[in-house]
Amino acid sequence: MFIKIRKNCGILLEQNGLEKRHLVPVTSNFLINLNQVAEVSFYTIKEEKKRLDLEHHEITIPVHTRVIHLQMSYMHSSYKETVNNQKTSMADRCFYKLYFLPEEMGQYDAIRNQIEGLVLNP
Repeated sequence: MFIKIRKNCGILLEQNGLEKRHLVPVTSNFLINLNQVAEVSFYTIKEEKKRLDLEHHEITIPVHTRVIHLQMSYMHSSYKETVNNQKTSMADRCFYKLYFLPEEMGQYDAIRNQIEGLVLNP
C-alpha cells in the first residue's frame, strides 16, 4: 500500500540522504510504499527547533508542529564498512520525517488515519 504526500507549503521533509539538520519543503507529490516501512512514530514538537534549508538558511520549526517519522526496513539501508576507525559493518536505515506545520490543513490527519487503519491492535 502506498501513501501519497501532496505538495503543500505547510509540509517539510527531513531524510538521511540530506545533510544533518537540513529540511526541504515538499514541492511535488510523491508516494511512500508502506510495505517497506519498518517503524512509524507520531509526535508533536514541544519546543522550537532550528534547522537549515538547502541553502543553509535557518528555519524555525514552531511549537505544535506534528511529525510522522517513517523508519524504512533493513532492505533499504546503506552499509558502512568502518565505524570509529574499526573494521566492522553497520546498517544505516533510510528514514523520512514529515513535519506538518501548525497551519497545515488536514493532510496529517488523513495520512495518520490511513496508517493507523493498517494496525491490527489499535
